[in-house]
Amino acid sequence: MEMENILAKSITAAGDKAAYDAACKRLLANKVILAWIMKSCLEEYQDITVEEIAEYYIEGNPLIAQSAVNPDEEVTFKGEQIEGDNIEDSSMKEGTIFYDIRFHAIVPRTEEMARLILNVEAQNSFYPGYPIIKRGIYYCSRMISSQYGVEFTDGHYEKIKKVISIWICANPPRYRENTITRYSLQEEKLIGNVSENKENFDLLTAVIVCLGDSEDDKYTGILKLLGILLTSEKESEEKKKILQNDFHIKMTKELESEVSLMCNLSKGVEEKGIEKGIEKGIEKGIEKGIEKGILSSIQNLMESMGWTADQAMDALKIPESKRTQYEKGLKNK
Repeated sequence: MEMENILAKSITAAGDKAAYDAACKRLLANKVILAWIMKSCLEEYQDITVEEIAEYYIEGNPLIAQSAVNPDEEVTFKGEQIEGDNIEDSSMKEGTIFYDIRFHAIVPRTEEMARLILNVEAQNSFYPGYPIIKRGIYYCSRMISSQYGVEFTDGHYEKIKKVISIWICANPPRYRENTITRYSLQEEKLIGNVSENKENFDLLTAVIVCLGDSEDDKYTGILKLLGILLTSEKESEEKKKILQNDFHIKMTKELESEVSLMCNLSKGVEEKGIEKGIEKGIEKGIEKGIEKGILSSIQNLMESMGWTADQAMDALKIPESKRTQYEKGLKNK
């Protein structure tokens, strides 16, 4: 009989809270989803099919954050979802950080089969108090420095592997919606016309993927795929149908056993429902503490980013009907 594979089960299990951090990581950790991200965001894989990337170029067994992959399943289906590798990066002086998803990938068409070290992060807030790109570059730097003693020792810097940090932002400000931006090291010839081999300096890339409105004409390809995968506004069955029909992502797996393992992940409280509840509370004047928190967020963005009140409220997606009261609140502070 046919049984849903791990990706299909993860979509069902995540339900309408897929944008939650833990559920988001579980979905993104599937090899075919990572292959789509790699093909769409990285020049090394542009000419390779998604199927080939998933089967031949993603290797290693990364963990997701601090817990094992797919804890809701009693049986692990090998080859569908990445599981191992070390997601902890420790330094006595800098402390310990945990990557959302970390794995190794082979670079196509290289003589020595050099490896990329990729780190994929899921980010719900585009303004967590600092520019995300700076954190992405910091993660890249940590992944390079942590190669000492593992990939190379002493003075063998030629063995350093390229690192990539990809950030998926589910709720960016309007001006960043449906965009993919890549940041990398480039050679700049100031005097003369000499060139270094690209592999000797192309060691760091950070990518910011910002999802957005489905009505936008840029809502296609990987942006649509991730938008469908992580939205809380579509039922799991609808998601599976779109991923199968539009992206040819298989949702069933032939199994010899007739035993069907059911996911039973509690949906919990949906983030979007909380936001709606907050808006309702503000309208009725019930949640005064929430209003103070939003005012504080506006003020923090104005101070840290050098923005006007309008720019800060745009980033927080505060409706026009509520802005006057927040402007008054800022004047009274």
